[in-house]
Amino acid sequence: MEKIKEIQKILDENVNPILADHFGGAQIVGYEDNIARIRMTGACATCPSARATIEQIVKGTVMGHCMEVKDVVLDTEVSDDLMEMAKKLMCKE
Repeated sequence: MEKIKEIQKILDENVNPILADHFGGAQIVGYEDNIARIRMTGACATCPSARATIEQIVKGTVMGHCMEVKDVVLDTEVSDDLMEMAKKLMCKE
C-alpha cells in the first residue's frame, strides 16, 4: 500500500500536470511483482494515444523516480464508476 501511495504521488507531481493540459490524468490502480498498473482518466481514458502516453511519459517518469518499479502498464479494465453510470443509462434512471 505504501508503494501505491508513493507512485501516485509521483504521478500527481510529475505526470498529471502534463496530462491536465489534455483534460486527463493518470491513477495507479495496482502494484504487484514490481509492476505498476496505471489507468488513464478524463479525456486520456478514451484517447487512442493512451498506450503511447504510458510508454513515452508515464513509464519513464515513474521508473526514473522509483527504482523498484520494473514496468508500468496501461490498465484497460472498466472502472466501477463507469459501470454504474452505464447501468443507470441502460435502465434510464
